[in-house]
Amino acid sequence: MPKMNEMGRFAAFALSGLLAFVSLIGLFWSVWMLIPLVFFAGLTVLGILDVTQNSHSILRNYPVIGHMRFLFEGIRPEIRQYLIESDQDEEPFSRDARSLVYQRAKGMEDKRPFGTRMRVYDAGYSWVTHSVMPKHLEDTDFRVRIGSDDCTQPYNASIYNISAMSFGALSANAILALNTGAKIGGFAHDTGEGGVSRYHREGGGDLIYEVGSGYFGCRNEDGTFNADRFAEQAASPQIKMIEVKLSQGAKPGHGGMLPASKISPEIAEARGVPMGQDCVSPASHSAFSTPIEMMQFLALLRERSCGKPVGFKLCIGHRREFMCMVKAMIETRFTPDFIVVDGTEGGTGAAPLEFANHIGMPMVEGLTFVHNTLRGAGLRDQLKIGAAGKIVSAFDIARALALGADWCNSARGYMFAIGCIQAQACHTNHCPVGVATQDLLRQRALDPVGKSKRVANFHRNTLAALGEMTGAAGLSNPGEFLPRHLMIRQSDAQMVTGDEAYSILPVGFLLKDGKEDPGGYRTRWARAKADQFAPVD
Repeated sequence: MPKMNEMGRFAAFALSGLLAFVSLIGLFWSVWMLIPLVFFAGLTVLGILDVTQNSHSILRNYPVIGHMRFLFEGIRPEIRQYLIESDQDEEPFSRDARSLVYQRAKGMEDKRPFGTRMRVYDAGYSWVTHSVMPKHLEDTDFRVRIGSDDCTQPYNASIYNISAMSFGALSANAILALNTGAKIGGFAHDTGEGGVSRYHREGGGDLIYEVGSGYFGCRNEDGTFNADRFAEQAASPQIKMIEVKLSQGAKPGHGGMLPASKISPEIAEARGVPMGQDCVSPASHSAFSTPIEMMQFLALLRERSCGKPVGFKLCIGHRREFMCMVKAMIETRFTPDFIVVDGTEGGTGAAPLEFANHIGMPMVEGLTFVHNTLRGAGLRDQLKIGAAGKIVSAFDIARALALGADWCNSARGYMFAIGCIQAQACHTNHCPVGVATQDLLRQRALDPVGKSKRVANFHRNTLAALGEMTGAAGLSNPGEFLPRHLMIRQSDAQMVTGDEAYSILPVGFLLKDGKEDPGGYRTRWARAKADQFAPVD
C-alpha cells in the first residue's frame, strides 16, 4: 500500500502519457483528436524534462503536478489580497487605505457607513482630538514656504507632494502621469536619484531634483560629482528645490546597481551614463566624508543653483551621526533649507529582506528625533522638515504635522492613484498595470492623460479631507497641529497625548549644561563631533 501511494506522485505524468497515446490512436477516427494529442503530448514531454532535470527537487519527485506549487506561489500575493486578508491587514497597505486612494483619485464617494472598523481599544490606536468650536476652512490649498534668509529663490510648496521615485524604477508613462498631475494640482514631484528625464520635463510640474551618491545627471565619467553639469540641470525653472539623498527608508545604508541590460537610451540620457555598462549607486557619497564637508557641499549646491532651497533626505540610523550634522551646521553657520525624514516603512525601492524589515528607524520615531534635536540645538526655526513613510490619508498627514513635520511626501499613495494594485512585482519588470516596468507593451496600459487627472484629484481631495479634520480640531491651518492634539492608546486602560508619548525637548536644551538626559539626547550630543561621523569615546 505505501508503494502504491508513492507511485501516486507520478500519476499526473503517467496519465498524461496514457491520454497522449489514446489521442494518437483516436487520430485514425477523427482529426479533431489532434488537439488533445498536442496537449497531452506536451504534458508528457514536460514530465520527462521534470524527472531528468536537477534544479528543482519537487519536480523530480512530482513531475507535471509539481508545477502547481510554483503556480500558486506566483499568485500568492493576489490570492491573499483578494480572498484572505481583511480590510485592515497592512501587508504593506491595507485594503481600506488602498480603497481610500482609489476613491479620491477617481472622485468617488469616500464616506463609509456603520462606524469604524478599527479596534479602538487596541494598543497603538491613535486619533486627533476635536473641539466643541470647530471651524470651516474654505481654502484647503495648504502651503509652506521653504527657504531660509540665505535662499534667494524660496519655494512655496504644497504640504503634500510626490516622494522620490526614479525614471527607470517607474515607467515613462508613470513618470509623465505623476508630473502632469503635479502640474494640474500645483504641487511638487521628487525626481528620485535617477536624474531628470524627458518625461519629468514634458509634464511641466514642479520638480525636486534629488542628488544621490551616483550623481546622475551631474556626474563625471568616473561617477564623481560635476558642479558645472549640476548647475546646468538646476538652472531649469521647473526645478524648485535640490535634495541630497543620504539614505532611503526602503534600504538605508545600501547602494544599488542597474544592470547594463536594463539601461535603455532614455535612462542613459537621464542619468548621464554610457550604454553597455552597469550603473552603480554607491552606498555613500564621494563628494564629502565628514559633517563639515557635507555642509560645505550643500552650500556649494545652493550657490550653483542660484539660491534655490537645498536640503537632504535620510532615514535615521545612528542617532549620534545626525547630531554630528547638526553640530556641523552650528560650526559652519550654514543651515540647510530643509530635511526630509524617510521612515523605514517606505518601500518603492526593492530591497534585501533584512534591510526592508530590520534596518532603519520608522518615520514617527525618526521624525520626532530630528524635530527634537533641532529644537535642542536652537535651529528648528531655521529650516523645514518633510516626512515620508506610508502617508496616504488626511490623518496620516495630521499626525506627521503634529509630531514635527512641516510637509509630507508620499510615493506609494500616488502610485495607487495611477493604478498600482500592490501586486508587489515592482522589481520583476512585469508590473501588471504598467507603473513599475520598462516593458513597452506593459506600460501602454497606463494612460498618462487620464491618470494625471487622478493624481490631481487624489491630492485635492486628500487636502480637502485634511481641511475638514483641521477645522474639527478647532484650528485654522494644519500647521497648527501640535503633539497635544494627538492621542495614542498605549493599553486598553491607558492613553497619552503625543507630547507625553514623545518627549519634546525645550528650545536650546542641548546647548545648556545640565544633568537631565531625557531619551539619552544629552549623552549622544556629547559624543557627536562636527568634523567626523565616528563617535567620540
